[in-house]
Amino acid sequence: MKKNEYHHGNLKEEFLRIAFEFIKKEDIDKLTLKILSDETATSRSAIYRHFSSKDELIETMIKQGFKQFDDAVAPILRRLDKPLVDRFYLSGKYYLAFASHNPNLYRLLFGKKYARIREEIMSLKDDDCHGFGALKIAIEEGQRNGILKKDNSYNQAIVIWSSLHGLSSLVIDGFMDVEQMYEKLYEDMFQSLLAGIITNKVKLLTTLPFMNKLSKL
Repeated sequence: MKKNEYHHGNLKEEFLRIAFEFIKKEDIDKLTLKILSDETATSRSAIYRHFSSKDELIETMIKQGFKQFDDAVAPILRRLDKPLVDRFYLSGKYYLAFASHNPNLYRLLFGKKYARIREEIMSLKDDDCHGFGALKIAIEEGQRNGILKKDNSYNQAIVIWSSLHGLSSLVIDGFMDVEQMYEKLYEDMFQSLLAGIITNKVKLLTTLPFMNKLSKL
């Protein structure tokens, strides 16, 4: 196919699809605009009509990547028909699954290089119900209902998030044999986190491992 013969309903979305497919196997630093041009049989100028630079392409990927991440993690936290502890537990499992299945995308989303974009997207302004915001809101729900200790919900969310991020990073970076035992490590980590934030009253009523009695979704 000649470059001027390429026709597509939404060329911008095609570029993004190819870029996301590429980072399933390769690091983002290896992605070039030439790869997009070759894959779509279009000219470089066609790409520049949608993205002024590779950085703008990556910014768009990060925004869409966070939507994918939030769609994987946040919905369960908003399921008010499910017990709060179940929601915490399952959202953590979904977090780890997303990271392990999308290692290069996860590094792109949470790496230092594009931190500015991440901070803009994850801003807690208006309590946007993205992944981190949904976690913070769920914690505040637990505090109101007497399930969780009264404390700074932002700090509690940071502790939980950083624990999940740490374990996810060890898994996707192949640290020792963590990948083979991360499910057991998650169980232990979750119980430790829960013990730190749950109220004494609930502790008396909660039998661990409660995970055996998780409600069905």
